[in-house]
Amino acid sequence: MNTRLLLSILLMLLTSFSIELVGQNRAFGGLPSVNFNLTGQSNWSFNGKIESRQQFHSRASNNEHERGIDYLLTDFSLLAARKLGLSSRLAVGYLFRLEEGNLQHRFMQQMVVVQRLRTLRLAHRFLSDQTFSSQENTEIRFRYRITMEVPLNGESLDPGEFYVKANQEILYGMAIGAHDLELRFIPLLGYNFVQDLKMEAGIDYRLGSIIGGNNEQKIWLAVNLFFDFG
Repeated sequence: MNTRLLLSILLMLLTSFSIELVGQNRAFGGLPSVNFNLTGQSNWSFNGKIESRQQFHSRASNNEHERGIDYLLTDFSLLAARKLGLSSRLAVGYLFRLEEGNLQHRFMQQMVVVQRLRTLRLAHRFLSDQTFSSQENTEIRFRYRITMEVPLNGESLDPGEFYVKANQEILYGMAIGAHDLELRFIPLLGYNFVQDLKMEAGIDYRLGSIIGGNNEQKIWLAVNLFFDFG
């Protein structure tokens, strides 16, 4: 095992398990997604995403446990991005959420700045979104995410090679009479099958209701497929 692979595995383990599990409300489930990326010769690119969420286990503050596969929701989203320079993109998007008994519409605005440091790729994402629903108050969120991506062989990612990706994100949301903070830690191991097909798998850990004091913990098994067209 080479040094870079060892360091990447250690990073993933530290990111996953160095978090103090202080929450009373916990949930565990699956979070599969399929991404379609379209790029061309112009400065425009498009991303379509379908993401589903299922819950396998949960524990409430009264220590009651629930087990069994429980379908929660499915998201359909589309983002259109325009390149501003060699390292930045500005995007707008729309998300439609199908949830039992509730439909949500979300509008998104984001800016991404990418830094390339030899073998390391850093991406900074600044995003705001607004969620509308007939059954819930309008919610406005502001999010910042930093993503680190490292190939495990050589200085660039080639077909037939593994890579490690680690995301850390902070979200601040507010609605009428309420506001809250959420932290997300997402270590992933990816594989580049061919130039236009990648897959990632890992843990999506979310610590929410920080301001509210309930410290809700959610752990999702994330599996992401990426199809690139261009």
